[in-house]
Amino acid sequence: MSRWHPYVTVACVVERAGAFLMVEEDRGGPQTLFNQPAGHLEPGERIRDAALREVEEETAWRVGISDYLGMYILETPSGLTFHSHAFLGMALAYMGHEPDPAILAVHWLTLEQIEALEREGRLRSPLVLRRIRDALAGKFYPMDVIHER
Repeated sequence: MSRWHPYVTVACVVERAGAFLMVEEDRGGPQTLFNQPAGHLEPGERIRDAALREVEEETAWRVGISDYLGMYILETPSGLTFHSHAFLGMALAYMGHEPDPAILAVHWLTLEQIEALEREGRLRSPLVLRRIRDALAGKFYPMDVIHER
């Protein structure tokens, strides 16, 4: 009997001057897809640290995390379940190194540009726009709602 378990991921909404930090990825489809900097939690890693690591690896930006947007649960058509912990961050410094090889390009996009990508079916997940809208609506929590040892 196989044991079901959700995949634990992190994502970070980073806004600067009305634009959001996004990554463009080739996921093997006919078009590239766009996402927030995001990825999987590694063994022994704290959730906040995973978000900071993923942003820097994927975008070459160092960010500061200010708030917790919450845990978003996504069930895919193929039956996978993701528990995605999302954070609100601010850009601190561009580190200048090449982004992760899986990232085709790093973009700063306005909400309107991201909504246009959604209409084209080019967002990696329905959570991408939901996290941005929650951030813009002020739906976030202090970091102390996360209890890690």
